[in-house]
Amino acid sequence: MARTRRHDPDRRERIVDAALAVVGRAGIAGLSHRTVAAEADVPLGSTTYHFASLDELLVAALHRVNGTFGTRLRQGPEITAPDLAAGLAALMGEWLSAERTGVELEYELYLAALRRPALRPVAAEWADEVVSALAPRTGPVTARALVALMDGISLQVLLTGVPYDEGYAREMLARILNEDPKRQAGTSSEPPTRPTDT
Repeated sequence: MARTRRHDPDRRERIVDAALAVVGRAGIAGLSHRTVAAEADVPLGSTTYHFASLDELLVAALHRVNGTFGTRLRQGPEITAPDLAAGLAALMGEWLSAERTGVELEYELYLAALRRPALRPVAAEWADEVVSALAPRTGPVTARALVALMDGISLQVLLTGVPYDEGYAREMLARILNEDPKRQAGTSSEPPTRPTDT
């Protein structure tokens, strides 16, 4: 008699959750179909059925954690605050002071795109989400500069262990916002996607 297949509609999501748990605990190097199957308590064949490659699994995991900062920015008061630099600096402090493993996990998946081209479009979505949230207020060019600075400060905090300095972040963000007020109305074009000859 054939075995009845257990109805498990949430299995795919549990596998993604398990992948996030494995990466959070052991890093990208610890991720395999076998370790994820063990973490999710599912047969090994289930992981390969839902995700034929580890890249597919990592893409799904990155989609899961992607956009949390951008969503929080859209929903919070910082985007309409009179002092945008202060609001963004405070939001960064809130994000970086959250559960450390979660922030590190987001960046580990984000940086994995350096060696895994399949992840690059998903990794780019993080910056695009924050830029699209900021652009109506600052213009797209200034928004991209703000994102680059916030990204850099966050990475320095995570990699060096130096405490986050909200005052420094506010000052640097304010410099970008005040650098060229005429370009903050959204009239300037996007930066070129490739170097041009000068």
